[in-house]
Amino acid sequence: MTELNLILLGPPGAGKGTQGERLTSAQPLEYVVTGEILRAAVRERSELGLKAKGFMDAGELVPDELVIDLILERVRGEAASDGFVLDGFPRTIAQGEALDAALAQLGRDLNGALLIEVPDEEIVRRLSGRRVSQSGRVYHVEFDPPKVEGKDDVDGTDLIQRDDDKPDTIRKRLSVYHAQTAPLIGYYEERGLLHRFDGTLGVDEVADHVAKTVSTLRLEDDV
Repeated sequence: MTELNLILLGPPGAGKGTQGERLTSAQPLEYVVTGEILRAAVRERSELGLKAKGFMDAGELVPDELVIDLILERVRGEAASDGFVLDGFPRTIAQGEALDAALAQLGRDLNGALLIEVPDEEIVRRLSGRRVSQSGRVYHVEFDPPKVEGKDDVDGTDLIQRDDDKPDTIRKRLSVYHAQTAPLIGYYEERGLLHRFDGTLGVDEVADHVAKTVSTLRLEDDV
């Protein structure tokens, strides 16, 4: 089986995490979520994790080079021998170019960029409707409401809207996405790697479209 190396693209709230989990549970691909591997490295106090912690403790962004080193450490593992799905990186064209160069040193290439497209106002609707309990249970005022409005189903405490889920904050995040990350769409499209998916469809329908595309990529790469 030829390895298949993919990245997930799309705005915050598009459902990349859900689709990444669905895909990697059905395919022998390692799911590499940059935020998670960064937190794990810090928690495990690995050499790279300690370096990252130094930047984080100083209130600084972890350098791209260090993030790429963490990614490479993960994709070198046996779990990624058949390929990987990368979520959360790259976020800029410069990062995309750096990732390409780093993977090339391992003799690996990206086979596809999976873009989940959702209009801004739908993103705002999805994220701004979230409510959270003190215990961390998550509801949605429209899609998954509590039994009693504004109250946690389990302990009856008040539900809150996190600052990150307020419409103004979401729109600022989307503005950053369009300015910094969206240019990657053209970057991968020019190389024939981009595959678009309508993220407004149901989760199962999107997952089915993604799975069919990935199966086709696998067949094309095996020919």
